[in-house]
Amino acid sequence: MNAPADFTLRHDWTLEEIVAIHDAPLLELIARASALHSRFFDPNDVQKAALLSIKTGGCPENCSYCSQSAHHREVRLDRVELMQVDEVLSAAKRAREAGADRFCMGAAWRQAPKGERFESVLDMVRGVRALGMEACVTLGMLDDGQAERLVEAGLTAYNHNLDTGPEFYGEIVTTRTYEDRLQTLAAVRRAGIEMCCGGIIGMGESVRDRAHMLQVLASFDPHPESVPINALAAIEGTPLEGRPPVDSLELVRMIATTRILMPKSRVRLSAGRSGLSREAQILCLVAGANSIFYGEKLLTAGNPGLDADAALFSALSARGQGGCAAKQ
Repeated sequence: MNAPADFTLRHDWTLEEIVAIHDAPLLELIARASALHSRFFDPNDVQKAALLSIKTGGCPENCSYCSQSAHHREVRLDRVELMQVDEVLSAAKRAREAGADRFCMGAAWRQAPKGERFESVLDMVRGVRALGMEACVTLGMLDDGQAERLVEAGLTAYNHNLDTGPEFYGEIVTTRTYEDRLQTLAAVRRAGIEMCCGGIIGMGESVRDRAHMLQVLASFDPHPESVPINALAAIEGTPLEGRPPVDSLELVRMIATTRILMPKSRVRLSAGRSGLSREAQILCLVAGANSIFYGEKLLTAGNPGLDADAALFSALSARGQGGCAAKQ
């Protein structure tokens, strides 16, 4: 089943419409999302993206979920100052050899810095692009001048998540406002950089909060090119360490709803994947996810190992073939 030929992208979804989509009978929801996925993407195209923490810990923000916040002193974390450019490019080469075609670099800053550190990040971006890979960074808040410099260096995408809906946001972060995040995203758009923006479920938010986050994302014109959907990794020492694991079908519902609202976006099955069975991960892909983070660590959280992912993609490939159906 395909989407109608006259299908048009929408930017005016109401909260009530989004909640109704999210809460639809599960098989109906998955079928609708899968049909739209096939309308805009090859369903066998699952992009592998590698993620590296290039500067770890000491962040002045107080995000309740984050192990890198300087506010959460009980978290056991080895702080790492900004890595050397050659170290990062060596990691990118290893990721490419393992099958990744997108390399994402994250730094625990409130605001992208000026001066030598920012110049180093630009060199990292240039080096990743020279390897033939897409380059994505997440550096905190960003101004127009920094966004323009990143464009000149060849940056593919900038990641800056909303985390949750605007009404619940203050329960999770108080050191940075929702408007701060939107201003950074506006700078990214003005510079012509692809937007990578999503959020986290499982932090105690309601379905309406999740819907509100998706409403904000879908209101962007164009939609974000990339939408990561994360399940909370409850890390010991953070304020959310006691949160129960997200039910896998909640994640499936969120991915399917995201696919329906933003059918041309690449939906990324992100943090929390290590807690999913192979079958649950495949159901997320059927529901519209078409990218995973590849490698044993996501910044500071665990992720399935390469052997587990090799088995996953082997199961996705044509029967009798040992090849991988993922995008190489």
